Amino acid sequence: MVGNLKEGDKAPVFKGKDQHGKTVSLADFKGKRVVLYFYPKDMTPGCTTQACNLRDNYTSLLKKGYVVVGVSTDSEQSHQKFIEKYELPFTLLADEDREIVNQYGVWGEKQMMGRVYDGTHRTTFLIDEKGVIAHIIKKPDTKNHTEEILELWK
Repeated sequence: MVGNLKEGDKAPVFKGKDQHGKTVSLADFKGKRVVLYFYPKDMTPGCTTQACNLRDNYTSLLKKGYVVVGVSTDSEQSHQKFIEKYELPFTLLADEDREIVNQYGVWGEKQMMGRVYDGTHRTTFLIDEKGVIAHIIKKPDTKNHTEEILELWK
C-alpha cells in the first residue's frame, strides 16, 4: 500500500465527477459520516460483490446517517452501466486521471497470478462529520463490507 494516511488525519478534500458528470466534493458532505470506498474495477467479481453488499444494506447505512461514495479509475459511462446493471443506489466517482486515488494513497503496485501491475488497492475510509478519518479498512471483506463498517462505527 502506497498511502500514509492514518486514522485521526484530516481527510483529503477531493473533487471528482460522478456517473452523471456532476462534480462531487468531500465538502458536499460536511456534517455527515462518509463511507468512501475505493475499488479496482467496475463489473469485476470482487467489486460487484462489494457494491452489492453495500446496496443490499444501504437502508441500514442511511438510517445511521452514512453517505456512501465509491471511487474507481473507470469512466462515467462505465459507472453508469455498473449502476444500472446492479441497481446501485449510491454515487460512484470516475477518477480516470487518478487524482483521488493518489490523494488517498491507494494507487500502487499490485500482484495477481504472478503478474505485477499498478492499480487501485481496495480500501475504505470512514470519514466523520468533521472531515477526519475515523477508520481505515485496508482489505475489506467484499461479502460482509457493511457489517465491517457498522461494527467499526458503533
